[in-house]
Amino acid sequence: MAGKIKEITSQTYEQTIQGHDRVVVDFYSTECPPCEALASKYESLSEIYGDDILFVKVFRQENRELAASLDVTGSPTVLFYDHGKRVGDKLSGGIKRSDLSRNLDALLDEAAVSAIRSRITPVTTEADVIVLGGGPAGLTAGLYLAQAHANVILIDTELPGGYVATTHQVSNYPGFIDPQPGFMLSHYMSEQAKANGVNFRVAVEVSDVDLDQKRVVVDGIETISAKHLIIATGSRPRPLGVPGEKEYRGNGISYCATCDAKYFEDRDVVVIGGGNSAIEESLFISRFAKTVTIVHQFDTLQANKDAQKKAFDDPKISILFEHEPRAFKKYGTMDMGVVVEDLKTGNERELKTNGIFVFVGFIPNIELFGDTLALDQWGYIQTDSQMKTSCAGVYAAGDVATKAYRQITTAVADGTIAAITISKEL
Repeated sequence: MAGKIKEITSQTYEQTIQGHDRVVVDFYSTECPPCEALASKYESLSEIYGDDILFVKVFRQENRELAASLDVTGSPTVLFYDHGKRVGDKLSGGIKRSDLSRNLDALLDEAAVSAIRSRITPVTTEADVIVLGGGPAGLTAGLYLAQAHANVILIDTELPGGYVATTHQVSNYPGFIDPQPGFMLSHYMSEQAKANGVNFRVAVEVSDVDLDQKRVVVDGIETISAKHLIIATGSRPRPLGVPGEKEYRGNGISYCATCDAKYFEDRDVVVIGGGNSAIEESLFISRFAKTVTIVHQFDTLQANKDAQKKAFDDPKISILFEHEPRAFKKYGTMDMGVVVEDLKTGNERELKTNGIFVFVGFIPNIELFGDTLALDQWGYIQTDSQMKTSCAGVYAAGDVATKAYRQITTAVADGTIAAITISKEL
């Protein structure tokens, strides 16, 4: 292995763990984008911490019994050992460098950590274009630019794919006769961009963004500078701001059906919202849940007609029109309550349920950019027809930009326009 990393198997696992004071283990798989995203960070940290901590890797696909015995159910998963005992967090999925560093530091004394910190050397990288965001807009922009032989670095605080990666099914993307799982469509886009030469910095922390200088600091260590920068940071689900929402987020309240619907097998669920996302995700949730009650503020649904028909025809789904949630409550481990107000009468009542899903729109991810850019009244980035923003050399594409419709196809179009414009300017 590169750096100071040792490959081991189930036959040598216990001997390795017990034979060294401090050990970190990466369980990885092949054809695993999160594993690829972790590999460079793991290797880099092995070169920094390798004199004090043994870095090992285990190929999970050929050591399944060992993985199962350690409750390692996915790749990558990183475990930490101190004198033969497992300590710290079990990290998995899109693992950030800062999380690795925090757990590695916990294995060492203060003097050792200080010595290691002094050996960390900042890195400067030059590129033609920085793409901030790895959803459909960012991946498309990267693809087009790489095919034009531009040096492109795509940066995302999560794994590539954007919000579409959490969508259970995409039924209207051109070129696919059958509906596609959102995560697979994202995977195809990501792999295509990578195959064409886009350089990825994903599952990272963006420490600083300077739009005027086209400069981004990643993980507090690497400073990336470019001639042009594309903002494709997308949007995130809009919270309701209702009492109890923040407290029970991830513990009874979810914003992702693909992530959490499976946990509500044969249980009762409430969905807040009446647009496309709310209705399409309700149809997905109904595959698992016993009942789905949709709470919607208007007297008609705003979803497309096909989705509406399917919802009305689904015996598991009922719709409470002209009602809004006023509070969320929790009873025990799996029982929830939603206090709803009848907008016609003003009367309130509580709906008992097992889980709540919220789909009431999105807000743009613009916190990294301060007050540098011109925004519309809803906080989205204003652009011209070539996706140029008010900041010279900076473009915006996808759901973060002002537009009439936010779809995967419109995000892809934005990324295409920005990339072609930049290609001509380079």
